[in-house]
Amino acid sequence: MVFFLVDLDAFFASVEIRDNPALAGKPVIVGALPGHRGVVSACSYEARKFGVHSAMPISQAYRRCPQGVYLVPRMERYSELSEKVMSILGEYTPHLQRISIDEAFLDMSGTERLLGPPLAVGRKIKERVRSELGLALSIGIAPNKYLAKLASEAGKPDGLLQVLPGGEIQFLDGLPLAKLWGVGEKTRLRLQELNITTIPELRRAPEDVLRSMMGEASGNYLYRVVRGEDPGIYSLAPKSRSVSNETTFETDQKGAEAVRRTILELAEQVMYRLMREGLKSNTAVLKLRFADFTTTHAQRTVRHWLTSSDELYRLCLELLGQRWNGSTPVRLVGVGTDNVVGGQEAVQQELFEDQSSRKRRVEEAVTRIREKMDGVKLTKASLLGQNRRRRPSRPSGA
Repeated sequence: MVFFLVDLDAFFASVEIRDNPALAGKPVIVGALPGHRGVVSACSYEARKFGVHSAMPISQAYRRCPQGVYLVPRMERYSELSEKVMSILGEYTPHLQRISIDEAFLDMSGTERLLGPPLAVGRKIKERVRSELGLALSIGIAPNKYLAKLASEAGKPDGLLQVLPGGEIQFLDGLPLAKLWGVGEKTRLRLQELNITTIPELRRAPEDVLRSMMGEASGNYLYRVVRGEDPGIYSLAPKSRSVSNETTFETDQKGAEAVRRTILELAEQVMYRLMREGLKSNTAVLKLRFADFTTTHAQRTVRHWLTSSDELYRLCLELLGQRWNGSTPVRLVGVGTDNVVGGQEAVQQELFEDQSSRKRRVEEAVTRIREKMDGVKLTKASLLGQNRRRRPSRPSGA
């Protein structure tokens, strides 16, 4: 078996540098702007030298790197270039598993006679993406997906690293324990109590001891991964996914109108992403974070596929009425969909065309227009003239 993990290096920041070469060599930080609430979505390697990293509060990032170039995310641009990269990858194998906007697995098993050795194919992919799209990426090659992921991380930035069959243990033993995917700080501290600080030491630990000390699932996981086995994290078995956007207000909001308008805008963004990617969902999700940082989630599942941003908005307003008293200051609002499936997986639930299906066709038409008319923004009249006193929204997990 031969698997590639292709990972676009510092993707959001790299796109900004690609589109504006004057940013090359500068610490570029994509996320909230200084003085606003929010976090770092991505940053260039120059910014990382100052200790900036993804998910860091923007205030902390600014203290560490006040000279950085701070930019608001442009998700539609990132999505556009991501699709072009995935299109190139799809030319090398039909067995492509996209796991995020900037990562994908390629099952290259059995392609060597046709395409050549894995390393040569990896070099071709890197050269094509760089020459055609101006982006750098790292590729990890290994006998399973887990090791391919680790190899990709170990080779960054702009790397190409192969773990050959039989070389799994040697590769793993050259990594710090912290580099094992799925081994976080709490797990490492627990292992330190057992005098385990390296991967070879972890491999020598008896399986029953790991299960007893770490729990059945974690013990099994650790026992397998340090032996180069794939724990099945990236299984191709169908799993539901979610699509969401959220925004943090510059000042906590008490007014219902501002919160409702934000929900409407987020519903438009989420439905646009679903339409663009050919996805369907039957579950609306609302997230609220209040001024005291308490967070609440609510969701509602309907018996049909959501057909329009209006419908998603209406469902979220119902959830808002259940979870907000109208007076507690709101810090953050998120709108999303759960139980998301691809269009081909969706079972047709409506035998006759009705008003909802017509609404969906309108949404699809708007999506096509937005894609063709670059730079032209279509939005609902109710959103025009809105005083946007908040940072731009971002997809969760970006």
